[in-house]
Amino acid sequence: MEAGTDTETPVIEFRGIGLTYPGPPPVAALRPCDLTVKRGDFVAVVGPSGSGKSTFLNIAGLLDAPTSGTYLLDGIDTGKLRDADRTALRGLRIGFVFQSFHLLPQRTALENVILALVYDGTPRRERADRARRALEQVGLGHRVDSLPTRLSGGERQRVAIARALVTRPSLLLCDEPTGNLDTVNADSVLALLTQLHKDGMTVLVITHDPLVAARAENMVTIRDGVLSLSESAPHEVLG
Repeated sequence: MEAGTDTETPVIEFRGIGLTYPGPPPVAALRPCDLTVKRGDFVAVVGPSGSGKSTFLNIAGLLDAPTSGTYLLDGIDTGKLRDADRTALRGLRIGFVFQSFHLLPQRTALENVILALVYDGTPRRERADRARRALEQVGLGHRVDSLPTRLSGGERQRVAIARALVTRPSLLLCDEPTGNLDTVNADSVLALLTQLHKDGMTVLVITHDPLVAARAENMVTIRDGVLSLSESAPHEVLG
């Protein structure tokens, strides 16, 4: 799985990508679409509930295979990969951040981040140092030994972001990353994502929140399974 990770190779390239669930009747969850996300982009994918955002996330994150089209991730044609290779590519190239943190409560912040390195081939002797650096990157170097139950919601999401970053992915794929946070913690997490983007990370956020979408440089709208680039203000898109 050689990758084109130079700056000219898009991180995500959809060519006629679509997903239709078999019927009867067949349901077009995502209609065939084209999309390019360049290295270093910050993109928000917005739309009302039931619009197809989750389907988009699952395809972009290599969790579901499309039923039509070609998906290139870092220049790699994902449709030509065996299941095991797709899983390996997902683990190496995509860092996931979910609404519900998914941290192990009995493990420290450091241990939660280290878990992301267990299956990616990182030598055991390097894991703790890399995890510690990732926590420092998100401003939690002083909380490495804390259990999630002793952290605020914003801190827990920062641990989750550190876990996503520690594998050095090409793409940070965030699904409603502030959905479980109050306003103060949400602003803190959004500021972190903005800084990561400024530092060169490619960030793609799926959201229904116009305040989250407003942080992105580019916006994609999904309505009734139809994806389109949007020039509207976030509140106009989301309705």
